Amino acid sequence: MAIPSVLRIAVLASNAAEQDRLATLVGQCGHQIVEPAASPDAVLTDGAAAATLPAPTVAIGAVDGAFAGLLPPDAAATAVDAALRAVAAGLIVRAPTQPVRSFEWLPDEPPVLLTPREIEVLTPLGNGLTNKQAARLLGISPHTVKFHIESLFRKLGVASRAEAVARGMHQQIVEF
Repeated sequence: MAIPSVLRIAVLASNAAEQDRLATLVGQCGHQIVEPAASPDAVLTDGAAAATLPAPTVAIGAVDGAFAGLLPPDAAATAVDAALRAVAAGLIVRAPTQPVRSFEWLPDEPPVLLTPREIEVLTPLGNGLTNKQAARLLGISPHTVKFHIESLFRKLGVASRAEAVARGMHQQIVEF
């Protein structure tokens, strides 16, 4: 089933102000607003929709799982557009439930003390070199590079090369 570029969207809300807000979002997405009885491609609601919905529904701000799409109350027009298109195509949409992992550390964390060799190994990591390439550059074995990387991960409290580099840059251990 091909999804048209302009969807026919019914907007159902608990009050006039919310109806206007949702209608504005639909307009920002470039879709046409239709009455629920006009066979819409999808429905956009604030979660206070009628029991019988005429099409797959995206609910903004609702926590109930009865809707095909659930978005947070502050969902942007681009997210609403994507969700409406997805539910119209028969997909289920849920906003991410887990926070995105960040490479930020608290400013009051004490700096981590690294050996000069660990700092030397961290620099090639930041430049995207493999263990073998870093070993050639530093004149040491790949096994030694691996040993220093494991030590860096442990000391910096990280689980990836990217985190190690970000932490090193944050603490101004090394510049790239």
